[in-house]
Amino acid sequence: MLSSDGRKTTFFLKGGQRTDMHGVWHLLLLAAVIVLTVPVAGAMGVTIDATPKDPHVGDTVTLSGTVTGINTIAVYLFVTGPGLDPHGVTLENLNIATGKGLFTTAPVNMENGNWSYPWDTSVILGTLKPGNYTLHVVSSPFRQVQFSEGESASVGITFLPSPVNPSEAPLNPLLPVTACGIAMVLFLGAGMKRY
Repeated sequence: MLSSDGRKTTFFLKGGQRTDMHGVWHLLLLAAVIVLTVPVAGAMGVTIDATPKDPHVGDTVTLSGTVTGINTIAVYLFVTGPGLDPHGVTLENLNIATGKGLFTTAPVNMENGNWSYPWDTSVILGTLKPGNYTLHVVSSPFRQVQFSEGESASVGITFLPSPVNPSEAPLNPLLPVTACGIAMVLFLGAGMKRY
């Protein structure tokens, strides 16, 4: 290696061996390969948010998030909570465990990586009970089992009991019995007048 004044600089190794940085190039090449093949920390990621955080059973919950550093057209959603399969269930049918191709999906906007899914809990199959649930998003249906860091995310949500409107309150159980009794009396009374 030449210095600024034109003299050759040499480096000495153990035992008096001399080198002109021959071994350093191998180390620099190895370092460059490692830096280029290891992904940058934080470059890949999936996020999820739920609004409102404390909905009532029957409300619509908007799930949204972003995908960065992962080339995908959709994210995969599932929920865990009280009375549900511990590995998670689909959002449309709480009786169906996730996996084996069964997931709720939300499309990803390929231009900005945003995704959104309106979860209408008034039209799902199964029973959604009041309580604490965890909503999960994964970038691939195979990640549901592995939960790779950066390729999955979750958010907690608390469902409150559904408010009951007075017009939707259940009928008194004696009302149908009373109605049947009145109808029977009227029917029998009309039948006796004919004879």
